[in-house]
Amino acid sequence: MGEKPAYKAVTKPRREDERQQHVGKKEGRLSMLYVGIDVGKERLEVATWVAGASRGRQLGSVANRQGGWRQLGKQLRRICKREKLAEVQLLLEPTGGYELGLVAYGHAQGWRVTVVNPSQVRNWARGIGNRVKTDREDALLLARYGAEQQPAPQQPVPAEVQALDSLLSRREDLKKLLRAERNRLDTLQQRPGVPAAVKTSVERTIAMLQQEAEAIEEAIQDHIDQDPDLQDKVRRLRSVPGIGPRNVLPLLLLFLRWELLTGGQGDAKGLTAYVGLDPQPYESGRSVLRRATISRMGNGMFRHQLFLAALGGVRGQNPLRAFYQRLVERGKVKKLALVAAARKVLVWGWTIFINNTQFDASLHQQEAPQAAITY
Repeated sequence: MGEKPAYKAVTKPRREDERQQHVGKKEGRLSMLYVGIDVGKERLEVATWVAGASRGRQLGSVANRQGGWRQLGKQLRRICKREKLAEVQLLLEPTGGYELGLVAYGHAQGWRVTVVNPSQVRNWARGIGNRVKTDREDALLLARYGAEQQPAPQQPVPAEVQALDSLLSRREDLKKLLRAERNRLDTLQQRPGVPAAVKTSVERTIAMLQQEAEAIEEAIQDHIDQDPDLQDKVRRLRSVPGIGPRNVLPLLLLFLRWELLTGGQGDAKGLTAYVGLDPQPYESGRSVLRRATISRMGNGMFRHQLFLAALGGVRGQNPLRAFYQRLVERGKVKKLALVAAARKVLVWGWTIFINNTQFDASLHQQEAPQAAITY
């Protein structure tokens, strides 16, 4: 009898704390304005949704530049004041870089920002019976996704990662320009009647682009040399079969992005979907005769680098080659076996990156291929 009051005195505050935490979470969710944005090169389609609401609201479009972002900020502040909402969370999909300015602006405003995985949003949309047809509907879908799923916000991109991203993007631009000019020169040399001045002009352009490419390569190397952490990550990743000097930096950038997007909690399966190497079954009525393929969602540049890594890796004497050969011996088409090898490079690379370890070939020499041949 004497212990009853003590028992009640201990448990009652704990239950009250739990109730307060639950109420706090609910109130935080209800005080959030979720803003879905469909990002284009020139324009942003904007829509909003509040948790618990039966429908959202389309705000129209603004320019995808400083003036448009400021206009959007004014609209959102007015809505928050009118609706008594405390916070803003932006939700948008990656668009190859067109979203980066808005992301930086959002973080500067103190907003939560989430760059979502497109495949996750599409899977969720199919689950609720939604088929997006227009950019405006896509913005509304993103806002609703935020209100119902409450995805975690991402931290601002560190300056060293932004710099690496910009340098690698410029390197890719110069490669494309050089390739185009060299092809143009080859065509001109086969065509009769072309003035020498035209060929000379193209040759000068090629020489200039080569100089710019060399300068960017030096800038990239300087950037890595000045950051011991990046140097260490590069060294560790290069221990993975297929990852070498040509593709290590693009893949490092991929892993840095994925770590930021997921707060360091992302897994290899999600990363595989993020780059579009996840299996995509073919379904059309009752027909199941066509072979499944990959989803090809996400940035094609990263997939290209992974395929190059797989091509190079399977030529060496290493666990990747053994894995590839076992698939082929089991009857897999070589192209599909190569896709599986690309996925394997991705998974191994992410494991090394996130755990700060070194690739150990002895642990993977007899790795079973079943998980990689589901398509």
